[in-house]
Amino acid sequence: MYVVLFDGVCNLCNASINWIIDHDKKQVFRFASLQSDYGKATVERFKVSGNYMDTVLLQEGDKLYMRSEAVLRIAKHIGGVYSLLYVFIIIPAFIRDFFYNLIAKNRYRWFGKQDNCRIPTPELKARFLENV
Repeated sequence: MYVVLFDGVCNLCNASINWIIDHDKKQVFRFASLQSDYGKATVERFKVSGNYMDTVLLQEGDKLYMRSEAVLRIAKHIGGVYSLLYVFIIIPAFIRDFFYNLIAKNRYRWFGKQDNCRIPTPELKARFLENV
């Protein structure tokens, strides 16, 4: 099981989570907003410092991945043609993250934000770890 932690009020982040749900045929991903109890506990457990609210995190067991590495690992685990995107892991992280950070910094301006975190539909509720 993999847990994707995301900014629950970000429209781009929510659209990304919807994309993952739609393409996760094996349902290996679980989700939690960074604002949730689970998100806060995970950030504390892994001692994430700085402004983590502008990044996606991927928890794989006892490892936590951030920014572009998290995105590439998500694509890898989705499988199919999307797993080919993992080849970009050979690009140094500082280059990948430069572009990631540019989008993250402007995500509210470009894509907007919501007043509240995403509320999953009843069918998807079991895949969200909001208060675990």
